[in-house]
Amino acid sequence: MNSRTIYLEVKDYVNITLGLLLYTFAFTVFILPYEIVTGGITGIGAIVFYATKFPVQYTFFIINAALILGTLKILGWRFLTKTIYATFMLTLMLEVAQELVLLPDGSFYKLLGDGNDFMSLVVGCILTGTSLAIVFLNNGSTGGTDIIAAVVNKYHNISLGRVLIFVDFCIIGSSLFIDSFGEIYIRCRKVAFGLCTIFIECTMLDYVMSLQRQSVQFMIFSKKYQEIAYAITKTTDHTLTILDGHGWYSGKETKVLCLLARKRESVHIFRLIKSIDPDAFVSQSSVIGVYGEGFDPIKIKIKNIENNKEK
Repeated sequence: MNSRTIYLEVKDYVNITLGLLLYTFAFTVFILPYEIVTGGITGIGAIVFYATKFPVQYTFFIINAALILGTLKILGWRFLTKTIYATFMLTLMLEVAQELVLLPDGSFYKLLGDGNDFMSLVVGCILTGTSLAIVFLNNGSTGGTDIIAAVVNKYHNISLGRVLIFVDFCIIGSSLFIDSFGEIYIRCRKVAFGLCTIFIECTMLDYVMSLQRQSVQFMIFSKKYQEIAYAITKTTDHTLTILDGHGWYSGKETKVLCLLARKRESVHIFRLIKSIDPDAFVSQSSVIGVYGEGFDPIKIKIKNIENNKEK
């Protein structure tokens, strides 16, 4: 294992830990005190807690342990090692955080005050959705339904948010059967609030994930195209294509560099171009998706054409 690999692994674990801290803060400050029903394994833990007072973190740990053992062969040790780390860390963080927000009378401190359940829901789910995206972008998982989503996303081109919506819908619907919530209309309100948590959290998750994975296409027109091409391939992990062009006005032959890169790399690429040829003509456009080596994998199954012909 070289130094770069070690650096990337350490970076992943640091970012995963920061994501877990953000999730713990959002859940214990904005979700749990207002008895908001959410999805995920923490949502199951919360429902169990509302009904029986059994600690959220213990339910979370038990279910995650079972899921991790069941998906070990599918996701592999590298992914699940970070999931195991996240499971232990989130269990510990939830336990410590609940002690910090617990009042002497046994209730939780409500940061936004009484009667602000929906506002607390909005703030909490924006933060939890962002935190889940941080964890996923660093090759980790908070476990639970995230593991299920990761398994589906591994083989099918279905966004993580959509998978989580389906699973979370079932979890939130179960709150209708929790007698401790009171009358049926109160339980229906809890379900309605829960559906809002699905929408906000999953929308935020997909937004942050898409923002980080967004790709752009560069078309670079320059007489110093060789120097620019060398600088880009040397300082990034990308290669590029040289196209033949013909200037309509000048009538001269020209070379055009075509490059696909992540949007976050745009500033670096523009800086390279400007340092070599300030007069270069550059076109940048957003692309819906880029698939292949260095970008997202193609997750569409190939049908067996020969078998179809025989049938």
